[in-house]
Amino acid sequence: MAKHVIIGAGSIGTNVARLLAERGESVRIVTRSGSGPEHQLVDRVAADASDPSRLTELSRGAEVIYHCANPPSYTVWERLLPPLQTAAITAAKANDAVLALTGSLYAYGPQPGGRMNEHTPMAATGHKGRLRRRMWEQALAGGIRTVEVRGSDYIGKDANGIYSLLIKSALQKGKAAWITGHLDMPHTFTFNGDMAQALITLASEERAWGRPWHVPSPPAVTIRELARRYAVAAGRPPVKLIQIPRSVTRTAGLIVPIAREMAEMDYQWYAPFHMDATETADTFRLTATDLDTAVRNEVS
Repeated sequence: MAKHVIIGAGSIGTNVARLLAERGESVRIVTRSGSGPEHQLVDRVAADASDPSRLTELSRGAEVIYHCANPPSYTVWERLLPPLQTAAITAAKANDAVLALTGSLYAYGPQPGGRMNEHTPMAATGHKGRLRRRMWEQALAGGIRTVEVRGSDYIGKDANGIYSLLIKSALQKGKAAWITGHLDMPHTFTFNGDMAQALITLASEERAWGRPWHVPSPPAVTIRELARRYAVAAGRPPVKLIQIPRSVTRTAGLIVPIAREMAEMDYQWYAPFHMDATETADTFRLTATDLDTAVRNEVS
């Protein structure tokens, strides 16, 4: 019997498991493959977390269920995310556990000046943003204690983000990196370790339940500046950045499903994108990891 149950072993679920285990807490991490960090206090279970009965069984005795699963391909979100959400809510209700949700900024949609805080209305018009809104509303209506912790695009070790997808290979090979976004627009990036810490902290705080919170993150920087810092951390020459015209991905989206899904969200990368987490930081004494520290963690 584990005190904490984690769904998903990506960079967020793995960080949550490690932080809890390092504190001496018993953890069960549930994935289809049975993957996850190796630790004597981490029980790795291979199971379908979208099966409500199975997840309920695996969560017996848990005080908190952390929903950290996020399919990497946008094209499967509508098919895979709703069953996972329903199962997580069912398991939390059956076991009287707190449900801590790993959220994003998608539900807000484009905002004036690209600025978002914890009280920004969920006004997304794209289907992924609307899906995120429905899922949060479902949790709130589920008769459970729940909190959603929202972060921006991740940086940090094993993060599925701009470094691993667009910059890393070019930096290592000394080639140009092709970027699908404006190179000189400020953008908030969230350290995945800070997301994990915020999930654990807010799940244990009764005053956090029933509403969303933002992860304290470093001040927004441009892609150009972030790439420069990656090069410094890696001890390599600056990588040349080539900005792909916005029209290219939008045209590709007419026939390529994943390009279409990316084009729906490209407003985040062609205008300022600022996530304000002041209220979270002030209320729970959480602070953001320094940007260069997060960058070094990712390239090491």
